[in-house]
Amino acid sequence: MIRLPGIIVVALLLFAANAHAEITVQVTRGLGDAQPIAVVPFAFEGGGEPSVDVTKVVAADLERSGRFKPFPVGDMLETPSAAKDVNYQNWRVLGVDYVVVGKVVQRERGFLIQFQLLDVYRGQQLLGYSVPVSGDYLRRGAHQVSDLIYEELTGTPGAFSTRIAFVMAIKDGDVTRYQLVVADADGENQRTILRSSKPIMSPTWSPDGTRVAYVSFENNAAEIYLQELASGKREAVSSRPGINGAPVFSPDGRYLAMTLSSEAGNPDIWVKELKNGEMRRITTNPAIETEATWTPDGSALYFTSDRGGGPQIYRAKLGERGDKPERVTFEGGYNARPRLSPDGKLLAMVHQDAKGFHIAVLDLEQRSLQVLTDGRQDESPSFAPNGAMIIYATSLGNQGVLAATSVDGRVQQRLAVQEGDVREPAWSPYPPADR
Repeated sequence: MIRLPGIIVVALLLFAANAHAEITVQVTRGLGDAQPIAVVPFAFEGGGEPSVDVTKVVAADLERSGRFKPFPVGDMLETPSAAKDVNYQNWRVLGVDYVVVGKVVQRERGFLIQFQLLDVYRGQQLLGYSVPVSGDYLRRGAHQVSDLIYEELTGTPGAFSTRIAFVMAIKDGDVTRYQLVVADADGENQRTILRSSKPIMSPTWSPDGTRVAYVSFENNAAEIYLQELASGKREAVSSRPGINGAPVFSPDGRYLAMTLSSEAGNPDIWVKELKNGEMRRITTNPAIETEATWTPDGSALYFTSDRGGGPQIYRAKLGERGDKPERVTFEGGYNARPRLSPDGKLLAMVHQDAKGFHIAVLDLEQRSLQVLTDGRQDESPSFAPNGAMIIYATSLGNQGVLAATSVDGRVQQRLAVQEGDVREPAWSPYPPADR
């Protein structure tokens, strides 16, 4: 972890990693009262076999949430593909609360996933949809099915069809190479969007999910880049002498807040309008100030500062000249890397206590702090777009891994690679079509 005195500026642990490392998701803590649900094997209408097992993807998504316990396929008494063929008594005997049935229909230019969600004890249908899938994006369609089921049963939109970005370091003898990777939220469909022999850090998503910003040292100095995911086109946004770090998009995508060195050399928060390049300095304190994040309405920034003697989180209103930042964290001597929930009610952060660095959330209305994780080196929290989970980086033995926790700490996951390590996760917004 790279630090300026008393404060995190950027974080990147250099580890060995496999260039094609597979990520596996394990639920390390789930709800004790997880609801039994049966995802019956989907029928298939078409030639050959589908490239993706929709049944397995949907069941894995629901299990990963920690809120559902999929019923084993081998123990099912029947495997219908339509609600009209379901014998509800069979499922009541098995103690199943909900049943998902459906089929995948192959079409000329893609697929159609048809499914129904059934309430076993009421003996009625709760949900029925047909999800069209373009081309060979069957896994994406399966995630959309999971999102619909999750929302119907929990009241919260699902986030299975979203993506994550992270940094991977690949050790090859004495040489370390770096990759910026984008993958589905379950770690599948990994795509490397940048390779470099120099460190990459601090990836962040644009609000529409079409671009990422990040810090690269490819020219032997920190520079901030914007890159389009579809085309790969990129541009340098800031290459000033000194620190160029911690970029984050405004909610409307018009601005980028970042950490830049001032003439005196200390880091401050700046905002750049991307269309015309206009720069605005937000903080002018001689302290180290970094890691900004926007409020959902774009009216203020939360950031980390050691102006009070140690790293704490402050809030600066925008558009009010002379307004002094307000300190918002007081519990403990170290609180850094703030990230706001999509509704602006919770503030995630890295909180230090005697046992190490953990992920915590501050309820901004109640002013109560809850520590969610118990690792010794937890860092880089990032909210899912539905606000239900937080992904973060941690260590497992000597291996760096990604992990996720629900905002109440009751559900926890580990996203581990078979070999090597990953860091700096960032959870994407919803795809534009779902917004």
